[in-house]
Amino acid sequence: MALKKKPVTGMRDILPDEMQVRNYVTQQIRETYERFGFTQIETPCVEHIENLTSKQGGDNEKLIFKILKRGEKLNLETAESEIDLTDSGLRYDLTVPLSRYYSNNKAVLPSPFKALQMGSVWRADRPQKGRFRQFTQCDIDILGDATSMAEIELILATTTALGRICPDNAFVVRINDRRILRGMALHCGFAESALDQVFITLDKMDKIGMDGVKAELLDAGHEATCVEAYAKLLSEVTGDAEGVCMLGETLADTMDRSVTEGLAGIMDTVLEVSETAFQLRFDPTLVRGMSYYTGTIFEVSMEGFGGSVAGGGRYDRMIGKFTGQDTPACGFSIGFERIITILMDQGGRFDSGVRKKAYLVEKNMDPTRFRQIVRQAMEERKSGTQVLLSQMNKNKKFQKEQLEKEGYTEFVEFYREALK
Repeated sequence: MALKKKPVTGMRDILPDEMQVRNYVTQQIRETYERFGFTQIETPCVEHIENLTSKQGGDNEKLIFKILKRGEKLNLETAESEIDLTDSGLRYDLTVPLSRYYSNNKAVLPSPFKALQMGSVWRADRPQKGRFRQFTQCDIDILGDATSMAEIELILATTTALGRICPDNAFVVRINDRRILRGMALHCGFAESALDQVFITLDKMDKIGMDGVKAELLDAGHEATCVEAYAKLLSEVTGDAEGVCMLGETLADTMDRSVTEGLAGIMDTVLEVSETAFQLRFDPTLVRGMSYYTGTIFEVSMEGFGGSVAGGGRYDRMIGKFTGQDTPACGFSIGFERIITILMDQGGRFDSGVRKKAYLVEKNMDPTRFRQIVRQAMEERKSGTQVLLSQMNKNKKFQKEQLEKEGYTEFVEFYREALK
């Protein structure tokens, strides 16, 4: 039987032109985040199955690529359930591994710790445009800082990176707080026990609209007065810092005013100091699906892509599940594959600033002369020029056209004999 040449479903081969774009984007992200004081780390792609199924990852826990036990530990005859067969899995995000990493290495890490991670993650999801079963995430996290300085730095760093990578694409940062979500729902009369279900429905706002949200809440058995009050409150809130503060006054019976004051302060500071052009908008319908979020949450939408291209928030209780002691934590993740999709749809071209030159050498070149040509190429490479050494094809015109598509702008031709 012939071997299969296509990748496994949901995985893909990356061709050279896209790889150049990916390397460029990675470089821009790394350089930007390092300027903000983030330190790059790396965690294993394989994680303990107990950590991956700890009810921290929401629906992603249903999408884990689980790994069978190895050797004598794998006993199919005595296994009574799936847990008897697996002991690890491929990570579905970088946040859970980071929490384990910090818990294990806290004694030798600075506090607060500003971490940068870039790596592959895996989810057994339904593949579609901009979504694959193996994909790259780019995360920055600040661990050990309970102040709003963490949110401000994360938003500024991420928007600066996006502005560098996609300077021609307008984008919007939407921001909310899980505590505001809770305060609004309680204020409108929903029971504490019903909040998770209410937020799941609210999270569908961008797909089914306000009328759809109201209908679904009513179908779920919630009181019509609660649903109407909720819809009215959501529609009246404005998306600026002033609107956040006014909402705090309204929710005085269900939420501490410091929550909205803190969020308004984040918005005011970011808008005043940011050097990147973008919209920052308070969105009371923003939920984000991860159950580990405890406070501020944010999400970025960008011109050229239908869904979000970045998101994150505060998760102050996750590390405590490893150590027994809660640690303030906040992170922001760029949807790397979605950014690449936008750039490739726009032509996938960028100016790297590197001079690219091709040496085309005629076949059967004298060995002594050939060594001189190689030495000449090595000298140019020392000065920073990218030099491609290639044998000259019969169809030289077509060869140059192909190289020009790869960004080569200069050509030097070497023949066995001097042209007459």
